[in-house]
Amino acid sequence: MASGSPEVADVFRHYGEAYRQRCGASLSTAQRRAMRAIELCRTAALGGHVEQCDNCGHQRISYNSCRSRSCPKCQSLARAQWIEDRQAELLNTQYFHVVFTLPDKIAAIAYQNKTPVYDILFRAAAQTLRTIAADPAHLGAEIGITIVLHSWGSTMTFHPHLHCVVTGGGLSPDTRWITCRPRFFLPVRVLSRLFRRLFLEYLERAFQTGKLAFFSSLQVLHKRAAFLRYLAPLRRAKWVVYSKRPFAGPQQVLDYLGRYTHRIAISNNRLLAVDDGKVRFRWKDYRNGGRSRTMTLTADEFIRRFLLHVLPDGFQRIRYYGFLCNRYRRQKLVRCRELLGMPAAQSASDEPTDDYRDRYEAVTGISLKRCPVCRDGHMMFFELVPKLDGGRWRQDTS
Repeated sequence: MASGSPEVADVFRHYGEAYRQRCGASLSTAQRRAMRAIELCRTAALGGHVEQCDNCGHQRISYNSCRSRSCPKCQSLARAQWIEDRQAELLNTQYFHVVFTLPDKIAAIAYQNKTPVYDILFRAAAQTLRTIAADPAHLGAEIGITIVLHSWGSTMTFHPHLHCVVTGGGLSPDTRWITCRPRFFLPVRVLSRLFRRLFLEYLERAFQTGKLAFFSSLQVLHKRAAFLRYLAPLRRAKWVVYSKRPFAGPQQVLDYLGRYTHRIAISNNRLLAVDDGKVRFRWKDYRNGGRSRTMTLTADEFIRRFLLHVLPDGFQRIRYYGFLCNRYRRQKLVRCRELLGMPAAQSASDEPTDDYRDRYEAVTGISLKRCPVCRDGHMMFFELVPKLDGGRWRQDTS
């Protein structure tokens, strides 16, 4: 394999076609599309343009990106735009980080029913947070919630969980601002019990309405009696709801969200080697103090694990609740800022730039406009590079 830093794209380009042939119809359309996007990203197949330095004449080709949300190389600019859009929504208040994790037996059902179970996960977690926060015995206010779905562990195993960033205060029914106790959000035990009850209620309802399908070792769960027996131990088990230390301030919230919202199962910088049908990468062993370790998988197993986390077409993995829900967000944020004594939010620039190079520099600090050879000139558009015939495909940027 060619020298240089290995990428996820290298794995798919060298071993993806054989994997597709072996798996056949077991791969979903979304998974096949993600594989194709990653293979073609920033190659001649998608076309691009030639840039030329206005000082020394140096030329370089910039190929187009696939813009797939599953592609490791296409997240930086999407993340920058998302952070820019969220900047005006930050409030001068505490923020807390709450994590909801599914038990292994429920994760097994989610593996075969991603869309309905993920939807239930969002719904149950959001309702849990809103219900407990609205209770006068705890806070008595409507809070703002941003929820991000992650489905992976550090080694790309299937581990569905939600990261929730929650305001440490909210709007009372008579539109006053109520602040929670310093460094304390809501009781985790209460959250865990309500989350467990709501999730299982919604899951049973999904079963009754025929929204769940079962295959392989879970096929027996098609029968209602077997399904209820499967869930019975989970009604008594402890479900993991973890409230982390509150953020230091609004800017730390933004930095955190920027790292988590557009993350995928594994980034290119964790890959160490791709050769001889194997992939070696770094991972963090959180059970042993977050130590950095290395793991080697066959290319087939690496691809299989990566594809576990390709979301169904159109699925929204970032959602907003409480006073951040889309319908009333603007009006309620204005009221929150007034109550917190904050100035009005700055409106977006009247002259936004569409030049991806400006956004790239804002994210990475690296200028794509400066000539890499003479360092004095600027790279200017010179000519288009057309797509190759094989580069036609439908992207998924949802």
